[in-house]
Amino acid sequence: MLKRVFVAPDPGRARLRFATRAVLGIGLAVVVCALAGTSLVGAVTGGLAALLALFTVTDTTVRGQAVTTALLPLVGLPVLAAAAELHDHPVARDFTFLAVVGAGVYARRWGPRGHSLGVFAFMTFFVAQFLHATPGQLPELYAAVLLSLLTAAAVRFGLWCYERRMPPAPVPAPPGGGGLARVTTRQAIQATAGAGFALVVGQLVSGQRWYWAVGATWWIFVNTTSRGETLVRGFRRVLGTVIGIGLGLLVAVPLHGAAVPTAVLLAVCVFGIFYTAAVSYTWMMLSVTVLAELLYGLLGVLHPALLALRLAETGVGAIGAMLAVLFVLPVTTHAITDAWIRRALRCVHAATAEAAARLAGDESADPGSRVAELERLLGRVRLSVAPLVHPLNPMPARKGRARRVLALLDDCAREIRGLAAVAADPVASHDARLAAACWRVEAAVEALTGGADVTAPTAQPTAADPALAHLHGLERALVELAQPLRAPSGSPLVGA
Repeated sequence: MLKRVFVAPDPGRARLRFATRAVLGIGLAVVVCALAGTSLVGAVTGGLAALLALFTVTDTTVRGQAVTTALLPLVGLPVLAAAAELHDHPVARDFTFLAVVGAGVYARRWGPRGHSLGVFAFMTFFVAQFLHATPGQLPELYAAVLLSLLTAAAVRFGLWCYERRMPPAPVPAPPGGGGLARVTTRQAIQATAGAGFALVVGQLVSGQRWYWAVGATWWIFVNTTSRGETLVRGFRRVLGTVIGIGLGLLVAVPLHGAAVPTAVLLAVCVFGIFYTAAVSYTWMMLSVTVLAELLYGLLGVLHPALLALRLAETGVGAIGAMLAVLFVLPVTTHAITDAWIRRALRCVHAATAEAAARLAGDESADPGSRVAELERLLGRVRLSVAPLVHPLNPMPARKGRARRVLALLDDCAREIRGLAAVAADPVASHDARLAAACWRVEAAVEALTGGADVTAPTAQPTAADPALAHLHGLERALVELAQPLRAPSGSPLVGA
């Protein structure tokens, strides 16, 4: 697990820049709040608002990111007001919280912007419970949120806008549909049901910290689609929390809220959250857990019993999420995995066509953008297949098939990257055999996505042309994909 985090590829040092900018933006936001005279509660609220703005806004263009960031207070401030006003009305507060959960998940149907606004709305309500916000604190909290969002935006779009130098990569959306067939609709119902379970049982465990259970349920649903993904994410959340609590006993508790060392460790945790998010949910949760412990230390309420309670509430939330995805309108792992694999294969074909067009002299063809899209889609495939390749999965045959599919898709991506690199060479020449090779790639993709037989490639001579070599390698990988994608018995890759 440690190797996966620190040895994982980081093209263009994107994760490093993402994490470093987050530390800078959140740190400046807290400083601005302090200079404005806000209390510790206000500074914590502002820091968390900046963290969410820098973490959750993922539109594909800088302009889109700026618009979404500007919309965050329009969603967050009314939710914050509702949470504070309902502080002394537990029944109304609980039903409102569940409504925010359902609406936040449902908003994912509108893509990255809907996802960002839904997360911000939920976390605003959650933070109000975390800090026990009351109506009298609202002016200060409003000011802290607005100042922090402005500071985070100044860092992201002014001081360090590295996205302007990077090609925008589309963010894959969940498969569509209508009514209850739409994944986001089913997930909104699931999340609300799971959060309802977590809320009720969490309050039986603790009348003061019950919101940790609801938060655990919510974050298990974020960025997952099928029940298999959700179950694996629940396991990883609990594991990360357990490790984080153990680390907190060694680090956070002995500090007793000492300002300077706590501030340094908070910066380390922020860096860990942003740096590990893309490669290890367990490590991200470890960082989140330690960060929460340090904040409790600053607020003067951290003690070992509180950490034990945090673990219990996290377990309740994980159980709520698992029960919901298993019994409330379940979304099968096979259906989601199949959809992502089909989209990845179609992207392989599109990237091949763009590269061939570029080699033929079409300056407007852009295989690089397709390569970036393919990387994102393969990331979704890996997430969807994660339940099958998980060490605790008891089906070795399907585990082997899934690993073979992932390996061959990685081979496809490697050949596509090589082909795009050749196409970008201004002195690369067009070979007449490229058209035939591209046609064979197209036929293989259509066969894989349409259920037809995939024709084995004829023996190809060693290609002296680098583009042809990549196309031949791509064709071989696509043909080999037919076997693991289709079991002899016709059973699906990952089961219903």
